Amino acid sequence: MIERVVPAGDGWLVRVRCSQISEGDFRCDRDGEAGAERDGSLDRRRQRLMSGQWTWLRQVHGADVVFVNEPGGCAGKVADGAVTAVPAAVLALHTADCAPVVVAGSGALGVAHAGWRGIVAGVIGRVVDGVRRASPPGRVTDLRAVIGPVIRPSSYEFGVDDLAAVAAAAGCDVSGSTSWGTTALDLGVAVLGALNAAGVRDVEDLGFDTARDGFFSHRVRGDRGRQATAARLERR
Repeated sequence: MIERVVPAGDGWLVRVRCSQISEGDFRCDRDGEAGAERDGSLDRRRQRLMSGQWTWLRQVHGADVVFVNEPGGCAGKVADGAVTAVPAAVLALHTADCAPVVVAGSGALGVAHAGWRGIVAGVIGRVVDGVRRASPPGRVTDLRAVIGPVIRPSSYEFGVDDLAAVAAAAGCDVSGSTSWGTTALDLGVAVLGALNAAGVRDVEDLGFDTARDGFFSHRVRGDRGRQATAARLERR
């Protein structure tokens, strides 16, 4: 388990935890169960990672964002982002190469599932805007963000046309090179560019590579499993 604690405005913090393969598979079906598991195993894994009622999403690489008004609210909705100002509500993302992004500040919290299609669709900007709108009146402060485990360019070969679309959306050069010398997408840089374009300058990239560091990777190994990134708003 990887943990970060992020200041989230006067009197608030956001706790962020990312699972690794050793914590198990957090992949779930439309009912929130782990495939054939109907014995509560997935919920036990969730509670070990972060206690509370989870809002998990049916992610489709788009830009829809839900607003969570109670713990567990909007669980299972089709969306790639979630925002809340409710303490104890757990917002969760499931990934296996895409970037899990957590945005915190002003007594609010947002998460974005940011693959390249989501970045092009604008999911990061919509989550950042949602955090600002969810903040109590008069308490808007500078926002902070955390980028969780993501595939790095050394393993992410990418087409030139799609690379140009991501660069246009992120507002920066997002090109890289694979370990075998072909054109790659630097997804971490693309996320950082999209956050900066949305006005978020205080960003911590945890630096983990899903291709190498004990995480599930769909692109590199064809893994079906998913790690979870969970975040919760707490009082200091």
